[in-house]
This record gives sequence, C-alpha cells and structure tokens, in this order.
Amino acid sequence: MAALEHSSGVVPNGVPAAEETAPAVVAKGAHDAFRRLTERPADLLRFATAGSVDDGKSTLIGRLLYDSKQVLSDQLAHLEQTSQRMGHDFLDLSLLTDGLRAEREQGITIDVAYRYFATAQRRFIIADTPGHEQYTRNMVTGASTADLSIVLIDARKGVIAQSKRHAFISSLLGIPHLVVCVNKMDLVDWDEGIFDAIVEEFDAFAARLEMPDVTFIPISALLGDNVVERSQEMPWYQGPPVLYHLEHVHIASDRNLIDVRFPVQWVIRPQSKSVADYRAYAGQVAGGVMRPGDEVVVLPGAHHTRIAAIDTFEGPVQEAFPPMSVALRLEHDIDVSRGAMIVRPQNQPTVSSSFECLLCWMSEHPLSPSRRYLVKHTTRTVTVASVDVRYKIDVETLRRDESATALELNGLGRVHLQLSAPLVFDSYRRNRVTGSLIVVDEATNETVAAGVILDTEVEEVAAEPKSERSPNVKWQGSRMTRERRWASLGHGGATLWFTGLPGAGKSTVAAAVEERLIEVGQPAFLLDGDNLRHGLNGDLGFDELARSENVRRTAHVARLLAESGTIALVSLVSPYIADREAAAALHRKDELGFLEIYVNAPLELCEERDPKGLYARARAGELAGLTGVGAPYEAPAEPDLILCSDETVEEEVEKVMDVLLARGIISAGG
Repeated sequence: MAALEHSSGVVPNGVPAAEETAPAVVAKGAHDAFRRLTERPADLLRFATAGSVDDGKSTLIGRLLYDSKQVLSDQLAHLEQTSQRMGHDFLDLSLLTDGLRAEREQGITIDVAYRYFATAQRRFIIADTPGHEQYTRNMVTGASTADLSIVLIDARKGVIAQSKRHAFISSLLGIPHLVVCVNKMDLVDWDEGIFDAIVEEFDAFAARLEMPDVTFIPISALLGDNVVERSQEMPWYQGPPVLYHLEHVHIASDRNLIDVRFPVQWVIRPQSKSVADYRAYAGQVAGGVMRPGDEVVVLPGAHHTRIAAIDTFEGPVQEAFPPMSVALRLEHDIDVSRGAMIVRPQNQPTVSSSFECLLCWMSEHPLSPSRRYLVKHTTRTVTVASVDVRYKIDVETLRRDESATALELNGLGRVHLQLSAPLVFDSYRRNRVTGSLIVVDEATNETVAAGVILDTEVEEVAAEPKSERSPNVKWQGSRMTRERRWASLGHGGATLWFTGLPGAGKSTVAAAVEERLIEVGQPAFLLDGDNLRHGLNGDLGFDELARSENVRRTAHVARLLAESGTIALVSLVSPYIADREAAAALHRKDELGFLEIYVNAPLELCEERDPKGLYARARAGELAGLTGVGAPYEAPAEPDLILCSDETVEEEVEKVMDVLLARGIISAGG
C-alpha cells in the first residue's frame, strides 16, 4: 500500500509523499485501510428469502453470516451445543435464524425472522420468510419493504408450486431484483444439466410476470458453495457467488427521486416562548428531492406555498430525499394536519376515494361485508364504505376466479375499494410507499389485509352530477302555496346559518335569537349540529365527505322549515366555503331568504372556553379531525353578518334582529 501511495505522490491527508518519512507513510496508509474496512457502510440493502419448506432458506442465511464472520463467539458456542443436542453431526447454521421453539422442533420457518449484518461494501437487513402456504401472509409482510428477493429451489425437486407462489408475490410487491438460488446442488452431483433445466422452466414462468432483473445462482447452502466463496465443484458456473451479488447489485436507481411525495405525520408546534412562532410538518420523504424555495401544494385541499426550510435532528439541510425523516417549514401559514401530503404542483398524485388494489388477506376471519374496516395509507386512516371482489388469483396457475365474492386467509385477489374520504396515492409500481396500504378490522384493531394499489385509472363515479332526489319520484304539491301559507300565518320563513370554530359560541347565540324571535311572535326552530347527529345525521363521520353530507342534509331540512314560514337557525361548524355556498344556492333556487352569520372567535379563545372538552382531547391525541386542530376551517369571505367575540350575547342578538328587520324577514311590529 505504501508503494502505491508513493507512486501516486500523495498520502491520505494530501501531503506530498516526499515530505514524509517511509514509516509515517506506512502508518498512515495502514490507518486509512483500517478506517475504510471498519467504518459503517452507508448503503443499505433489504432482502427477503423465500422458498418451499426445507429448501434451505435459514441455512443459506446462516451460511452468509458464518462465512462472512458475522457470528459472535458465544453465539457460535451456543450453536454447536444446540446442534449436538439435536443429534446433528454437523453445525446446523439454520438455527441462527429459526428462533421459535416450534420452528426448531419442526425444522421449518414459521414467523418472519429478521437479521442484520454488514460487510465493507454494504449493510444488510434480511427477512427470512416461511415457506408453508399457510404462512403466505408472513411472506408478504417480510418482503413488503425488500429491495431484493431470494427464492430458493431444491435442485432435486425443481420448480414447484411454492416457487411460483413466491416469485409471483415478489412480482406483485414490486421487488425490483430477484435472485433464484438453486440449492442442494451437492445432492445432484453438481449437475449442470439439472441447473439449466430449472433455469429454463423458471424463466418461462417469470416471462408472464413483470420481473426486470432475475439472476440464477447454483449453490449448496450446507457446504457453502457459491454462497460467500466461489465453488470449486461447479467450474461451469461463471457468475458471482451470492454475497458478491448482494454487495454489488445496483439499487440506487430503484428509489423514486422524481415524484415529490411527503406524507405529513406530525405537526410540530413547541409550547415555548423561545420558539413561539415555530411551526413545522414532520414526516419521512416518500419520493423526490425537496429543497428550500421549492413551490409545493398540500393535498387534499390544494393549498399552494413554498418550502421555507428543511430541518433535521442535526440541524437544517439544503435538500431532502427518500428515506430521510425531516420537518418542513412552509412560507405561508396554511392549515396542514396529519394525513396531508406535500407534493409538487406540476407533478401530483391521484386524489380519489375509490380505486382498485390487490389484497393479501391475513385474517382467519374471511372478508365480510357486515364488518367495518379501516384503510391505513401512509399517515391517513379512513373508513371503508364498500369492498367489491373483482376476482381471486390462483398463484400457481395465475388463473382468475371471477366467481369469488370474498377472500379467506392467505387469499390473493383484486378488489375495488370505496372509501368514506379520499386518499392521495400513486400506483405501487410508481411509488411503493404511497401505493401500499393495510386494512384493519375496526372492532378488533386487527390488521386483516395488506394491499398494493394497482393503477391510478380510478373510476370517476362523480362523472354524472349527483341527483338530489331518488329515482322514480316527483314532488308532491298541494293547493296550499307558499303565498297563501305565509299570508295566512302573517309571516314568512328564512334560514340563518351560524358558522364558526367549535366553541365560538354559535349555539349560544342561535338559541338566544330563537328565544327572542318566539317572544315577538315569529316561529323559529334551532337546528343544532350536535342534536342533528343524534338522529338524522347520526350515521356520518367527521371526514371531509361526511362533513359535506352533514351540511347537505341540514340545508334541505332548513329549506323545508323556511318554506313552512319558520325561521330555521342552523348552528353548524360547516368548515368549507363550498358546502355553505351550496346550502345558500339551495335556498336561492326557491327564492327563500338565507343569511350567513359568521361567529368570529379566535382559536385561542375557543380552546380556552372548550365547553365540551374537544380541544383538550384533540391536543392529547384522543380526538382526530377536530376543526381548527386536525382539520381546516375556511372562514366566510363576505358573510351577511359578523359577530365578534368581544360582544355580549345580548349585543349579538340585537345585531341579528337588526339585520332581519333590514332585510324584511321580520316586521317592526313583531
């Protein structure tokens, strides 16, 4: 090494070699070599092993660890003792990964075993997955984050059903690299013809799948041939051993560095005077490269802004890319909460509440339409409205069973999901983070399925305008027209729509106005948001679509009350401008009075009041989606009346009555 450094004329610290003595050069050269060999490699490869029962997956991993000097002396001693106790006349390396007692007794892998090791070139995380068909769900779990998949095939058995199953699952999970290890070549006398026949048969099957990179390696995991060192028994094989391939397979280009995807996991707002104005949005970068100054848009909602800064635990950085965990600070003070996704304006994912995906069913309880399920996607959780099984897949023949209506344990099928709120997603092929999901049983909190979104060609269910009436019905009129009714009653009707943050005082003011109107002889009725959810709207949640439906139903009830000559007082947060405008349009269509009254109280005051304890629960993480904390509120741009927090209830009532008089909705005489 010293000779090489002298020939280059420079040593590691950049000082010309002629200026240092030979011993110093040798010492520094040795130190540099030691540093390069012992420093932690930055590159990480995650790979999963799969294969049929007793194909040698655990033995292969044990051999990789043993021959690459990754087994500690105490582990080795324990391994020798256990092998002797089990009656083996050899060192059973499979015991390094088969940790469960049941696995050791049966000689099979049941659970997913994870192991870590490192060489000078790369770090590795191994997922040793089970081979039994009944543990397909475990294989899906172990391979879901893998960059590479190793499928073992017993040279004596050839390509069997489980080999095809694991190759198919690897393809569905979008694993970009596949290594087929033909194991136990020592038991077939290192026969090249047997290896070639297996390669030909597997290639024919793989041609029907989307598998861009397939490598075949003949090995003997028990003896170590072609695992870490080249085999002397198979000179006809000219390729690399398994470890060399794992160290040098190119994975950097597998990451999506084009499509910026940043799911917001947490909003950081320190309760400290030293950083009183600090607000950042934490999460893990799922795609693309982000830099300060980049224009971004927050979905859903499409709020445009720019990245002001990117913070990490070590301090600010000038760019962020997968899989970094960072906190973004934005230039504008917009409402961003957990479940939102920050993307580029010119490169946006799909936003939809319906799509098709491939599910692997993991529960012993079959898919049932009578059970309530949740979908967890990145940092967002929504309720499943309906699940339609398109077909079930036979992974051995790749045939589709279109008569299937449900999925059972370890079943794979294409399904159409309809959710109660939209997700922001890509196809799994484009981005493995934003294209994957899990399904959870709401009653038991059990993860019942894992899924990958197949494409983003979503069905536009809303292509036709949604009808406001049921089919085959018509409005039943009567001889009592509005004019006759109002003339007979001596007064007309209208709707007063009170909107504002929770705790702003909407219901208090509306109830006081109701009482005052009745005192002066004007029929009035309060439609309070909480009361409506005890019956009419009791089936609705609090996501964006459910809130819109809550407003729509309430608006129709208010319109009927106004038609009857009653003043309907609606007290509803109704956070979205579009929903309130739709309610107003419904009244304008029938020439009915509609007043939007904005009860304007700052968030700090609402939290201080917190009459129902909602803000305290939201801040404690017990209540998700509260308007003002976990969900946005869009204040009215031009309301008919603004009531301020510094006014008394009596003053606010007088202001409402004055507007009603000015608009001719009530008369001065009562």
